[in-house]
Amino acid sequence: MYETLAKPLLKTLSGNYALERIPITTKGDLRAWDAADEILLQSISELDLSQIRKPILIINDAFGALSIGLNAYTIHNWGDSYLSHLAIEHNSKLNQLSPNFLYISSTDNLTQQYDLVIIKVPKTLALLEDQLYRLKPHLNEHTIINSGAMSKHIHTSTLKLFEKIIGTTTTSRATKKARLIFSKNNQTSIQHTPYPKSIAVKHLDLVLNNHANVFSKDHLDIGSQFLIAHMKLCPSATTIIDLGCGNGVLGIVAQRHQPQAKIHFIDESYMAIQSAKENFEKNNPHALEQASFHISDCLSNYDAETPQLILCNPPFHQAHSVGDQIAWKMFKQSQEHLENRGQLWVVANRHLAYHAKLNRLFGNCRTIASNKKFVLLVSTKEEKYKN
Repeated sequence: MYETLAKPLLKTLSGNYALERIPITTKGDLRAWDAADEILLQSISELDLSQIRKPILIINDAFGALSIGLNAYTIHNWGDSYLSHLAIEHNSKLNQLSPNFLYISSTDNLTQQYDLVIIKVPKTLALLEDQLYRLKPHLNEHTIINSGAMSKHIHTSTLKLFEKIIGTTTTSRATKKARLIFSKNNQTSIQHTPYPKSIAVKHLDLVLNNHANVFSKDHLDIGSQFLIAHMKLCPSATTIIDLGCGNGVLGIVAQRHQPQAKIHFIDESYMAIQSAKENFEKNNPHALEQASFHISDCLSNYDAETPQLILCNPPFHQAHSVGDQIAWKMFKQSQEHLENRGQLWVVANRHLAYHAKLNRLFGNCRTIASNKKFVLLVSTKEEKYKN
């Protein structure tokens, strides 16, 4: 499925493993694991797991380092990223493993008790909060809970969440700029997650439900606002894709501008797709047959109607790493999927200079609008242009 490049090795006590990021990247500084993965695996190797009869629960295993390193055990993976799901499968095949992995999406609830839980602390504090609240009922008094992250990503607020929801929490010394968090399940009160949260966008007559890992949960993000302010300039289309849809606001507003259009919402975050679905149903209840929702690695899983218009507010980071690999894949696949003379509309921070990439792919790129922070770019597919 993915092109295989040079493979750095993750060295563990159980063996050395080749791991790759998804999407595959040629950037040598972007490994598929970090020091926090290494010291988490080291901490687990020092435990007596002979009494562990239940599956090990691993939360937020970005590219499968923790799962691959513990492939001798039955693993349940719980996370919000479809790309992580793909990466675990890809890296299992890369290492010729046939482990017992079960991937549980973030929008699904856990269904059993666990004796060992390993958490890679996510970038988003809200996601961690939601996960801890929902994890709590599935712990027993003896459950071992080991978490980890790079030290710069562990804050006082992080530790307070563990204390508040799980119980007594301590940390290790920093090793290779990473740190472990050890929690005991002795917090007796059990509360419910506060997510999803609702926000009102009065000037658009919208109420948006945002699940914990959705970008800009507390307000309408300003990039989307900038594109929406110019959406009346979009060409007429019968099929529109909201690519990297987040909470779905671009597609929801687009459907109001073009009620005849079929809108496809696409994202790799399970919580984003759930948010978009709930928000479309709430705000455009008269047009439910006009909307479809796809969990996908960019447009890799899309096989529906050929679009005339794609709207995109692309991410410029993947977890804690900044990069354009996902945006580049979005642009490339948009060029492949669009109908001839179809258009890709991109809103992005000015400093990212996406116009150069779009020019390279489409042979054209024009600026519709710009301000001090954002630029709104449009590229048109021309069959005569072959990049």
